[in-house]
Amino acid sequence: MERLNWHIADELSRHAEVRIVGPEGSAAQCPARVEPTEVPLHPLWQFLTASAWQTMRITMAWKPDVVLAGSGLSAPAALMAARTAGARASVYLHGLDAAVRHPVYRALWHPAIRRMDTVVANSRATAELARKLGVIESRLHVVHPGVEIPSAPQPAHALHAFRHRHGLGQGRLLLSIGRLTTRKGLREFVQHALPAIIRGAPDITLAIIGDAPADSLHASLQTRESIQATADAAGVGQHLHFLGIITDPVDLACAYESAALHIFPVRSLPGDPEGFGMVAIEAAAHGLPTVAFATGGVVDAVRDGQSGHLVEPGNYPALAAATLQVLDSPTDQWQTKTTLLSREFAWPVFGQKLNAALGTGLRPSPDGRGGSR
Repeated sequence: MERLNWHIADELSRHAEVRIVGPEGSAAQCPARVEPTEVPLHPLWQFLTASAWQTMRITMAWKPDVVLAGSGLSAPAALMAARTAGARASVYLHGLDAAVRHPVYRALWHPAIRRMDTVVANSRATAELARKLGVIESRLHVVHPGVEIPSAPQPAHALHAFRHRHGLGQGRLLLSIGRLTTRKGLREFVQHALPAIIRGAPDITLAIIGDAPADSLHASLQTRESIQATADAAGVGQHLHFLGIITDPVDLACAYESAALHIFPVRSLPGDPEGFGMVAIEAAAHGLPTVAFATGGVVDAVRDGQSGHLVEPGNYPALAAATLQVLDSPTDQWQTKTTLLSREFAWPVFGQKLNAALGTGLRPSPDGRGGSR
């Protein structure tokens, strides 16, 4: 969500003058054309009140055309500021922010989301959640998150160095990237699918990038220790390799391009949806197919037969079979199809669609700073 909001600000700043209110530290990562205002992130109540106050202060003085909440969590502040300043109120929904069942959230946040002039959903599944909240269809738009299209593949020596640095050997890699939460389903994958995959492809190593989140709106966790213990009990513990959190873009590119397949075993859990699945689009941009369960917004991020395979949620034998099918296919068969698909999600395309969804006719002004705000 943080990376997506960065790109939202960056893309909109190409068409308009943009200011953001974000947590402490965001100014250092802020796009060059965007003016930031920071507020404390912890505790949560302080972030909510401080960000609401700063948003109100800025909108009253600056008179923007649109106030956009980067998630449902900031929707009340955006709505209040927009109504006070005579601006259009908009929100970008990610999935979970439309599904939280806490009674206070339902009482205060859901009405704010319903009253927005524009609700942008990151997938068709999230849009359906918004409809269930009572969002009017004419105000609802689906704009999928984007992806950075690599200018060139990583050189062979960089891939070799990545493998050596992380002790990954020379065998084929399954790649998992994401937070270690119950919804991501990694523990269940190593228990119910990985043993069959190893029997069919004994050289496979599952490389895991990510860790349990320290801050999230709502997430139950799976620890490294619990995942490793489950793999050990299933007899495949030696095929797991935890790489921790990797944020360097070159290292992440090497991870994608060193792997044979990206696995995305997201579980279908009531009240905890997968809004989209940006990691599957990132994998596709690097020529890497994904095998996943067809749940939530994942069905918008993985195109069955073109960027990988989708199987029935919870069907681990089918997930293992689909994984082995991709592993047995020629690598170049998938590379061309996946990279072609990823271009539909390029960030400039995202920016154009978001600009259109906000409905403000944003156009650059003669000085290049933006004709709308």
